[in-house]
Amino acid sequence: MSKPARAAACAIAEAHLTGAEDADAANLHGAENPPGRPGYDTSGAGVNNIPLARLARLARGAGWSCPPRQWYMRRMRDETSLIIPAVRAVLDEALAAGRRTTDGGKAIDEHQVHAERLAYAATEAAAAEALATYARERAGDEVIGRMAAAFAGEVASRLGAEIEGHRDDFGVRGETLGRTLGAPEVLAAVRAVQHEARLRDIGREIIRTRGANNCFIDGEIAEMARDSARSFARREVAPIAERIHRHDELVPESIIRRMAELGYFGMSVPEEYGGQGLGNLVMIVITEELSAASLAAAGSLITRPEILTKALLKGGTEAQKRRWLPPVASGALMVGISVTEPDTGSDVASVRCRAERTERGWLISGAKAWCTFAGRADVLALLARTNPDPKAGARGLSLFVVPKDPFPGHEFEMRQPGGGVLHGKADATPGYRGMHSFTLGFENYLVPAENLIGEAAGEGKGFYLQMGGFAAGRLQTGGRASGLAQAALEATATYASERRQFGRPIGDFQLTQHKLGRMATHLAAARQLTYAAARAMDRDETVVLEPAMAKLFASDVAVRVTQEGQLLHGGWGYAEEFAISRHVVDALVLPIFEGVKPILELKVIARGLLGG
Repeated sequence: MSKPARAAACAIAEAHLTGAEDADAANLHGAENPPGRPGYDTSGAGVNNIPLARLARLARGAGWSCPPRQWYMRRMRDETSLIIPAVRAVLDEALAAGRRTTDGGKAIDEHQVHAERLAYAATEAAAAEALATYARERAGDEVIGRMAAAFAGEVASRLGAEIEGHRDDFGVRGETLGRTLGAPEVLAAVRAVQHEARLRDIGREIIRTRGANNCFIDGEIAEMARDSARSFARREVAPIAERIHRHDELVPESIIRRMAELGYFGMSVPEEYGGQGLGNLVMIVITEELSAASLAAAGSLITRPEILTKALLKGGTEAQKRRWLPPVASGALMVGISVTEPDTGSDVASVRCRAERTERGWLISGAKAWCTFAGRADVLALLARTNPDPKAGARGLSLFVVPKDPFPGHEFEMRQPGGGVLHGKADATPGYRGMHSFTLGFENYLVPAENLIGEAAGEGKGFYLQMGGFAAGRLQTGGRASGLAQAALEATATYASERRQFGRPIGDFQLTQHKLGRMATHLAAARQLTYAAARAMDRDETVVLEPAMAKLFASDVAVRVTQEGQLLHGGWGYAEEFAISRHVVDALVLPIFEGVKPILELKVIARGLLGG
């Protein structure tokens, strides 16, 4: 890359980060972003139209860096530095007591209520630590510093109240509390950072900037990828998002083709198999921007390819990787994930849909439910029982790549020459429209033997491959939730600045400012927790706890932020013509899929925390 090109790229990144003076109102209703906005290029040229493949090549180029930003290294607020260690010390002792109570996690089901408390407390603490770390790195950003302190104080206050209400369960000694959450200086810090004036200050800044997300990302490639995705999503997805939702349409082929051209279906696919190999952080920041425009019509399109990609990379044969990954990465093959059944949801090990071995291949018979995008998909990643013995449990399940023809409607039937049948009917849902979730019925549907992931060596390993894929899906849900919450924050901040009551904008009132400040603070914590999980997965693809925590917390934040935003819209928040009403119903699905909230808390997070 030439020196002028490097300088231009750095200038774009720097301008995008300054944010405060140049941030504009979010436009998720279809209008183009104003010319000259930092990070945008409405001319159709420049950084915003660089496909990910080219960004990946740029990343490998020598000497591509921006000038150091030394002002980021100012010291973080003293209150946060006091509160976070106190929370961690108390939580560590509570977890140690929880391990004793549950016999190292083996008896979680005998202590489900307390296990849930510990799982959520640990998740909130992790979010507070992630936001505090970000604030320390961005020490010159006073708003982020206030957010980190306020959220840390809220987590400490809630944890202290929980312990006081359930002292025997938590098992935290009075001595520990006295020198941590109960210490006078910590109590004073918790009170100070939660003062309403601080959150109102944050809220006023959010209103002034219309909630714009210009947070710093450590890595120019991630920043440029975010800018490109934001430009695409707001110019091409946002204008049609409301129509898709209100008429329950399928995502247009033009959106799929454009996302394929930009390389969005191959972000985690290694280059040797036709992907970009850009890793999880880039995937997350792109997912955020797509989800801000439309959760179903853009943000969730790349989830299913990600899940199948992880399963193939972990358990597929070399031949299978070379056969399936290139067309998945290029967008030539759309993917559906078929795991849940009408009578089997969270208890995945009890899947009953069966695959019977024959000379011609495997015959699939049984029902599946909540298979999103199954109509349009070209292949389904299907979990089926290859060992009919129910005692085999998870060890009797295998994962298949099931080819099918794409169908555009709400119901389809596919008949094979040998008599196999696949029937699908979409289930009506209040939100998350654009991909359609299907109930499927398989009747002796033939799948070639070579489509069993791992072939002979993969028989009986489907559950473990699927769970690995779900970890990636949960991580991405953290990004989807953050993006949806961001859309709600921007819409609400814009509305608060424009809607006038009692002679002035409603954003001038204290309670509006306080609510927006708290919404933005929780969103910042969710985003940083998700970014931390993405970096953890980039270091080690086998991690499970971090993406589960990101999914749990960010999903709850999305629900809270969208509903608060709807209330601040008043009656208009219930009107379909305002995007906030769509954001509310879309957010409701987030705590459900990729592991419903109670199961995620108990079977993934609590087990991971207490089993060590």
